[in-house]
Amino acid sequence: MDKAIERQRVLLQHLRPSQTSSSLENIESSISASVCSAGDSAAYQRTSVFGDDVVIVAAYRTPLCKAKKGGFKDTYPDDILAAVLKAVIEKTNVNPSEVGDIVVGSVLAPGSQRASECRMAAFYAGFPETVPIRTVNRQCSSGLQAVADVAASIKAGFYDIGIGAGLESMTTNPMAWEGSVNPKVKTMVQAQDCLLPMGITSENVAHRFGVTRKEQDQAAVDSHRKAAAATASGKFKDEIIPVATKIVDPKTGDEKPVTISVDDGIRPNASVSDLAKLKPVFKKSGTTTAGNSSQVTDGAGAVLLMKRSIAMQKGLPILGVFRTFAAVGVDPAIMGIGPAVAIPAAVKSAGLELEDIDLFEINEAFASQFVYCRKKLELDPEKINVNGGAMAIGHPLGATGARCVATLLHEMKRRGKDCRFGVVSMCIGTGMGAAAVFERGDSCDELRNARKIDSHNHLLSKDAL
Repeated sequence: MDKAIERQRVLLQHLRPSQTSSSLENIESSISASVCSAGDSAAYQRTSVFGDDVVIVAAYRTPLCKAKKGGFKDTYPDDILAAVLKAVIEKTNVNPSEVGDIVVGSVLAPGSQRASECRMAAFYAGFPETVPIRTVNRQCSSGLQAVADVAASIKAGFYDIGIGAGLESMTTNPMAWEGSVNPKVKTMVQAQDCLLPMGITSENVAHRFGVTRKEQDQAAVDSHRKAAAATASGKFKDEIIPVATKIVDPKTGDEKPVTISVDDGIRPNASVSDLAKLKPVFKKSGTTTAGNSSQVTDGAGAVLLMKRSIAMQKGLPILGVFRTFAAVGVDPAIMGIGPAVAIPAAVKSAGLELEDIDLFEINEAFASQFVYCRKKLELDPEKINVNGGAMAIGHPLGATGARCVATLLHEMKRRGKDCRFGVVSMCIGTGMGAAAVFERGDSCDELRNARKIDSHNHLLSKDAL
């Protein structure tokens, strides 16, 4: 019973309207726990709309293209970002001057240069000079961190409308360390481990937790197979914004205008037997190969968030509701385990349990860490990366979080009532993990249990036991 009461308290806190400004005067919101002993969503009665929810009304991404040789190899980073910033405004008819802030996740580019490129991209996309923009860098979770930062700012009342985005051009900004390393690093093992190549951390996870080469190769094949099927069936068309750009012939210098509309790293015919022929990249006796690792990629994504009351006022359909976010720290030497720690933290913060989550988007930085996290959390494979992941689609570091949000929410929309809660998560270089919980946009007013219960149980939720 104590557990049920605690879950009611947490969910009530998430759903209670805050005392911030700018809400519709004609909307009154209230919430109360029902008299029943349920601990999940059935324990709440909505008497009207909750105008202070932070909701997502649009989430789009560019195609993801192979760095150095893909569709964006000759495209400036600011042009890649401008495409998605423009899309979220044009497709919702939101006045760009109403946006309170734009936060862009980005990892590899020098900070001041990327900040300037993002400002330039906002101008290209049609935003006036009055709309500010900034960058954020939490390594591979930067795009998700941008979305979380905007959600938190809206919840705090700093503004009512914001954009969380992500950008990475790994063609323009390859992974490299600039300058010297502080000699002090030699005095502390954890500090040294922050400098480990990501592939070595993958090998560490595989070795320490017994993830086999065959399991890793199979995970990669599954990723390509699902991504190819999603592409063939047109699923990604809901989230991808075609980008008009150019391709330069490296031999002649001739420029050819093109429109990039599909991810170009997916290999539909990938097989375990073919991947087994690839040699380990980071360790001679290792299991991490180019085939069971994420691809080096160019791309961008953008997510438009606002208060529910504003979305209702504008008549915008609600794609999803932002519920919670968690970032956690783990051992840098096995940074890939991050999702296994971050997901339970975020789910608990939402007042839910893992079995309440209907869909997961877990970044496939490496097959080793992806397989480990799936097994550690005992997740149903049918709920994870149902349209493929980074091993097939690609991992543009700063953009991956925004890409995952777009992929998750559009898939949740397609699944309708069978899919209420979703999670986005990823591991983070130097030893962290991040995760966020989302609720399907049209589900949060339904009074129904988040999970099935035994028919012989006379209570509404197992939490009351």
